[in-house]
Amino acid sequence: MLPMVAVFFFFAWWPILRSVLLGFQHTNLVDPPEWAGLDNFAALLADPLLWITVRNTVWFVLLALLLGFPVPIVLAVVMSELRRLGGLFRVLVYLPVAVPPVVAVLMWKWFYDPDHGLFNQALGMLGLGPYPWLQDTATAMPSLVLEATWAAAGSTVLIYLAALSSVPGELYEAAEIDGASIWRRIWHVTLPHLRGVLLIMLLLQIIGTFRIFTEPFVLTDGGPEDSTVTILLLIYRYAFIYGDYGTAAALGVLLAVALGIISAVYLRLTRKWSSA
Repeated sequence: MLPMVAVFFFFAWWPILRSVLLGFQHTNLVDPPEWAGLDNFAALLADPLLWITVRNTVWFVLLALLLGFPVPIVLAVVMSELRRLGGLFRVLVYLPVAVPPVVAVLMWKWFYDPDHGLFNQALGMLGLGPYPWLQDTATAMPSLVLEATWAAAGSTVLIYLAALSSVPGELYEAAEIDGASIWRRIWHVTLPHLRGVLLIMLLLQIIGTFRIFTEPFVLTDGGPEDSTVTILLLIYRYAFIYGDYGTAAALGVLLAVALGIISAVYLRLTRKWSSA
């Protein structure tokens, strides 16, 4: 196992340790680095854009959980009830995952085009719009959430479908004999058996949404008026726009610490419920 451990350390843990070290240095990755101590963290916390970025990221996380978390559950439950064309619907729901992320985002960028986009053209037939999807501070972030949900829901749906296949069929038969409606069967049979999977998927989605980058980078570049600048996009700007790799690494360290704390608190709060 030693070669496998060495490869894992080199490609997984060494970059993490190197990033932590960069957070305490002034470096452009060309000249010899200078020890900065906590200067990068102090400069980062004094940057007013950081707090705008944190607010934007938290807003994206909340919207993504509100929309993106229940949608895969509903789709999985509906598809599990289908007796025909179940395989076709599985392929269709997973298809967005197979599309390369940048290609999918560029496609949605055309959908959101205020003049010739698909959404405004379709709404125009109903006498609605046009709407400035990505050009307005009020609608830009929800537009990103909509695309991100479409792109990521497929894999989550398949995980829920796999979990649903382990639910004993006798429970559904007993519920039907007792006259339970489909909604009562879902509430009293399906969701309790998905409890453990739901808790894990919720934690993974919280972590994933905090690390959103492709959508704001390609669709809006953080605009309009910095309303869609996320933490990872700010890290990218510090490193590759400003050439300040030390501050970029410092922000990455702070994000990792914050996600670690959130995960620990979440697991602590849900330990009793997940084992019930």
